[in-house]
Amino acid sequence: MNISENLEKIRRTVPEGVTLVAVSKTKPVEDLQAAYDAGQRVFGENHALEMRDKHQVLPADIQWHFIGHLQTNKIKYIAPFVSLIHSVDSQKLLHEINKEARKHNRVIDCLLQFHIATEETKFGLDYAEASEMLRSEDYKTMENINIVGVMGMATNTDDMSLVRSEFRNLKGIFEQLKAEFFADKQDFTQISMGMSHDYPIAIEEGSTLVRVGSAIFGARNYNI
Repeated sequence: MNISENLEKIRRTVPEGVTLVAVSKTKPVEDLQAAYDAGQRVFGENHALEMRDKHQVLPADIQWHFIGHLQTNKIKYIAPFVSLIHSVDSQKLLHEINKEARKHNRVIDCLLQFHIATEETKFGLDYAEASEMLRSEDYKTMENINIVGVMGMATNTDDMSLVRSEFRNLKGIFEQLKAEFFADKQDFTQISMGMSHDYPIAIEEGSTLVRVGSAIFGARNYNI
């Protein structure tokens, strides 16, 4: 497996305007460095401590995206440097991100994660929950977070028609939120959807951020 060749192959399928997030969770620093040397600058991790440790030893111009379920007590480890948090699935989490960002005099970009899959194990808001949060007085006082879009994870299935419908649903949620809450916000532009096996469909349905791991780095090590 050649990480550089894998990246080049994938880049040829990702159009301008879509950001490739190299999902590097569980992968050793050497693999990330190989991807960096091949020109990759955006990396996605789903464990706060692992992300912190990699950030400390890898080049400073990497953009770190947190893509997994984020526990409130782990925000402090990534708040000083994280570029984008994809996985805001509760008002409590958003409140805590705002609090930690304030400590570092930062404004952290965030995506609202929506539950679009058939699996109950997936995290995410529904539209009513998101609306309630965005109308709350608590949200209106948050000056250190910046919501720039939405994220969703499709059902883990070979049924690509189902996957496509779920991606289309997320695009519809994005458009509804844009019209109702972010009409005047020029940077509410991001839709994070699509992984190694389905990202071409996600791009067709409007994704602006695709999270690709195994197609770049090989199979994930689940023993870590």
